[in-house]
Amino acid sequence: FRSDKVAETARENKPKLIIAGASAYSRDWDFKRFREIADEVGAILMADIAHPAGLIATGHLNNALDYAHVVTSTTHKTLRGPRGGIIMMGKNFDNPWGRLTKKGNPLKMSAVLNSAVFPGTQGGPLEHVIAAKAVAFAEALTDEYKKYTDQIIKNAQAMAKAFIDKGYNIISGGTDNHLMLIDLRSKNITGKDAENALIKADITVNKNMVPFDDQSPFVTSGMRIGTPAITTRGLKEKDCEQIVEWVDDVIVNYENDSKINMVKKEVNKFMEDFPLFPKV
Repeated sequence: FRSDKVAETARENKPKLIIAGASAYSRDWDFKRFREIADEVGAILMADIAHPAGLIATGHLNNALDYAHVVTSTTHKTLRGPRGGIIMMGKNFDNPWGRLTKKGNPLKMSAVLNSAVFPGTQGGPLEHVIAAKAVAFAEALTDEYKKYTDQIIKNAQAMAKAFIDKGYNIISGGTDNHLMLIDLRSKNITGKDAENALIKADITVNKNMVPFDDQSPFVTSGMRIGTPAITTRGLKEKDCEQIVEWVDDVIVNYENDSKINMVKKEVNKFMEDFPLFPKV
């Protein structure tokens, strides 16, 4: 992101809310600069860290709670917990709209958020999901989880380098986190065709828009790949290089069902050494 352009746009439009967050951004966020811009124009800064939350928790990436007024996140993805969400604040503050309590005191922003979630938005709390979130947060405090997030980034960077070595265009030229966004136009294939071909080979990616995309959101010119799931399975850097070989084989031969089926067999045979539940 070009912070000068963000600042220029904020000065022109005077937004009440600036949101920093993305689902296919492979670099670290400069939350400090975003907060400076928000303060300059009198905006609230909300950071959505759904994707990098686990990497932030272990100190690999900048911590949004140090700068954003409000931070939102899912509890799955890199945090590796149940499907769900959280809303956090690093520091409570008076709401900026002049809302008062019954006693005439300024209503804290935490109270505004709580009342917006329940009972207005959230229905009955799911106690099993709340318990699962607690387990995920406890895991995130362990040395084992730190090693896991270390490996997520190592795997992603190894994979990105392998793709670049094969002539793929990685948006921003690499990755600082768990994912990469690949522009496939140089390979003469759409994101939709790549996704469908790879699914046939039992390789899960998703089609994704890329900057200045000339395809529709239903077709796209890119694909997004991440490493948390395969890292959980136990794969390392060399394994990620092998995955790139398979992905490239499928993309180059995306209309060749015989070749794709051969890759599928190799993938499934390979993954027998990385069972989902090793102790079962």
